[in-house]
Amino acid sequence: MDNIILVAVAAVVGLAIGFAIAKMMEKGKATKTIANAKKEAADIIREAEKEGESIKKDKIFQAKEKFLELKAEHEKVINSKDKKIGEAEKRTRDKESQVSSELAKNKKLNEQLEQQIREMDHKSEILDKKQSEVEKLHKSQVQQLEVISGLSAEDAKSQLLESLKETAKSDAMAYMQSTLEEAKLTAQQEARKIVINTIQRIGTEEAVENCVSVFNLESDDVKGRIIGREGRNIRALESATGVEIIVDDTPEAIILSCFDSVRREVARLSLHRLVTDGRIHPARIEEIVKKTEKQINEEIAEIGKRTVIDLGIHGLHPELIKAVGRMKYRSSYGQNLLQHSREVAKLCGVMAAELGLNPKLAKRAGLLHDIGKVPMAEVEVETPHAILGMQWAQKYGENKEVCNAIGAHHDEVEMTTLISPIVQVCDAISGARPGARRQVLDSYIQRLKDLEDIAFGFNGVQKAYAIQAGRELRVIVESEKVSDDKAAELSFEISQKIQTDMTYPGQVKVTVIRETRSVNVAK
Repeated sequence: MDNIILVAVAAVVGLAIGFAIAKMMEKGKATKTIANAKKEAADIIREAEKEGESIKKDKIFQAKEKFLELKAEHEKVINSKDKKIGEAEKRTRDKESQVSSELAKNKKLNEQLEQQIREMDHKSEILDKKQSEVEKLHKSQVQQLEVISGLSAEDAKSQLLESLKETAKSDAMAYMQSTLEEAKLTAQQEARKIVINTIQRIGTEEAVENCVSVFNLESDDVKGRIIGREGRNIRALESATGVEIIVDDTPEAIILSCFDSVRREVARLSLHRLVTDGRIHPARIEEIVKKTEKQINEEIAEIGKRTVIDLGIHGLHPELIKAVGRMKYRSSYGQNLLQHSREVAKLCGVMAAELGLNPKLAKRAGLLHDIGKVPMAEVEVETPHAILGMQWAQKYGENKEVCNAIGAHHDEVEMTTLISPIVQVCDAISGARPGARRQVLDSYIQRLKDLEDIAFGFNGVQKAYAIQAGRELRVIVESEKVSDDKAAELSFEISQKIQTDMTYPGQVKVTVIRETRSVNVAK
């Protein structure tokens, strides 16, 4: 038992000693650790202070650089503003100097003007004095003449006017008599003119050209296919043909709008082929349009060939034949150009045969007289169509007589051949015949009214009627106021008035009618 206690006491003592030793060792280790930690902390602080100093120096340096940069920019801005201010001040000084010079100039001009006004006033006073003196002298001379002649000024004036009227009438009648004698001497020439003006006009079918064509569809469902997705097909078609395509609410129809008839025809045929084929897309549209254009060009050449063959014209240059074919798709005042040219060619042939000239040459000139209205290139020119046609005819080796007739049919050049007036007259006949050209009804009625108003402007006219589509004017006069001799004079004066004041196709015949009726009734 004692041993157990002893062992227990020894163990307790050993534990206490061990614990004390452990505590002492732990305390020494902790002291060493603290010392090391303090040393490391001091090192870290020193490093941090060094790094802080370096960062501080960098930041100060950067701040200085930024400051210098901003200062430079600021100085640059200030310098530019100073420069602008200097320029503005310079402009202001220039303007001030200019204004001052202008003011000085205006002042000088005003002084000169005032001087001129003073001089003009002085001259005006002198002229007024001279005028009054002249009037006084004139009055005294008139009084002296009245005393000498025994007539007043009014009586002398009326006698002088009556004598002048009689002299003028006698001179006019003598002139008219000499003109009639000369006409008798040149009866053959006058007869030829009458033949030219009285040849019966050739009637042809009339075609009124316009700027739109209507393309009919089987159903409205086709419109969507023609338009395409987001309008691609219709844009491609318009771009390829140069024609405006209008798709509106019109049932089963599409409108093609273009001033060029050839383009409209190409667009119409292309649409027909596309709708018939059913394959409508941009690539197919371009292919069809090219094929159609080729077909139209071949058709134009064929039309030109048929035309020259029908008229019996030979040896025409291929380019001129193509131009003749293109006339089918041109119009002037609603009159088809090809029909007009064919008509003029036939008229020229008939007139040339009547006058003993070459009818084939006249036909040739008549067919080609409006060739300048058909463009042979895309470039637009300002040259008159008569001159342009003459140049083309010369270029392609046409006869000089034909070239002169083409260029002179609108008096653009001087007529040097007998064929030239024939072509001019036939062109006027073709355009002036009733129904040939499309006219506005209002202008036509106004022309008839103007004719009648001219007749009513003369004394003694009772009634006036414009007949024969404005080609004849019938004037009925009062028999009490107008004698037979006066009627002939009145007819001449009315015709001269119409010729001077009005513009009209062909000629206007003026007929003055005077009659006296005595009516009694037997009962």
